[in-house]
Amino acid sequence: MLQLSSLLEHFPYAGLFILLILGGIGLPFPEDTTLILCGFLISHTIVKPVPALLAVYSGLLVADLFLFYVGRKYGRMIVTHKRFHKILSPERLSMLEDKFNKRGVLVILFGRHLLGLRAQIFLVAGVMRMSALKFLLTDAFTSLFTIAMMVGAGYIGGNSLQIIKKDISRIEHVAIFLIVIFLALFFFFRYIRSGRKQSL
Repeated sequence: MLQLSSLLEHFPYAGLFILLILGGIGLPFPEDTTLILCGFLISHTIVKPVPALLAVYSGLLVADLFLFYVGRKYGRMIVTHKRFHKILSPERLSMLEDKFNKRGVLVILFGRHLLGLRAQIFLVAGVMRMSALKFLLTDAFTSLFTIAMMVGAGYIGGNSLQIIKKDISRIEHVAIFLIVIFLALFFFFRYIRSGRKQSL
């Protein structure tokens, strides 16, 4: 984990790319979290928008293609694979095969945005031996919306934090100013009262 943090710090573009690949092969680095992180880094000018977006877009597609080719390699035996049987059960495989037969690429276009279903859909697309080019073009198109939503959320969140910090700083300055005025008035009226008492 420390090595990944160091990678993100020194090589943020490669770090974002690798996180998406690792998430794609089943390690605990969720795609959405990485995309939100990308938006956050952009908002804080830690990374530049164009190379960062290219890094996450290419990483996302490579991870999706990996799952597609795993499904294509193992076919229906994927449900017994030691790593992927936890992702795709025989019942879910049959259900998604039926969806693909009825709706084709629409399953990828809409299913890609469902966190729990995403990896399963890519595996089943491979199992059903969909054309690799057809899969890539469909996934490349619908991924643009995933990136726009998640990176956008991270960017807005990052900007919100900056705004909150500025607001807090302003509030602190106003509070200090009011305290100074209050103390000045307090000592002023205290001085006037003491002067009146002495005159009496």
